[in-house]
Amino acid sequence: MSFNFPELPYSYHALEPYIDAKTMEIHHSRHHKTYFDKFMTAIANTALEQQSLHDIFATVSQQSSAVRNHGGGFFNHNLYWLCMSPNGGGQPGGLLAEAINCHFGSFAHFKAAFSDAAANHFGSGFIWLSVNDGRLEISSTSNQDNPLMDVIDNRGEPILALDVWEHAYYISYQNKRPDYIEAWWHVVDWQQIELHFIEALQQQ
Repeated sequence: MSFNFPELPYSYHALEPYIDAKTMEIHHSRHHKTYFDKFMTAIANTALEQQSLHDIFATVSQQSSAVRNHGGGFFNHNLYWLCMSPNGGGQPGGLLAEAINCHFGSFAHFKAAFSDAAANHFGSGFIWLSVNDGRLEISSTSNQDNPLMDVIDNRGEPILALDVWEHAYYISYQNKRPDYIEAWWHVVDWQQIELHFIEALQQQ
């Protein structure tokens, strides 16, 4: 496999006023880039260089902590950026909306459950919407773990990621994580997430 550090699909200031440009710049060019660089170092000259991230995570319990932490940080941020857009917000439509209504009762119920999981997650980590055997599930992981890893109880194919590390929001929101969560809903790219959903169904 050839791993590349991704450019953002929008400018650093594009998500303002919900996520400020300085946070985006530091988060992407320093935090995410560091995870990528250290992951590349961790897999250099090993068989992992020829594997996909999905395959690496499927046996991550057998890998070093550097592969787990930095590989997770690389993948998790890749998905996090894709889940946001300056044209985001609102509610999903199509197949994704039908699935959310089926599994959570309504979009309002889903949003409340996801926000609650994010607000009450202890410490650093990510909140996920994943597809597991065709069902949508909300889960959380600590640090840079994700639902693809074989060390996680609630496994699945993640289609939506919310970063709740403090570096994702501290400049604008300080310790007010619930305010960041509420603002984040305004930039969620539901069209992109529906594409993730359809792809995940095809893989399962």
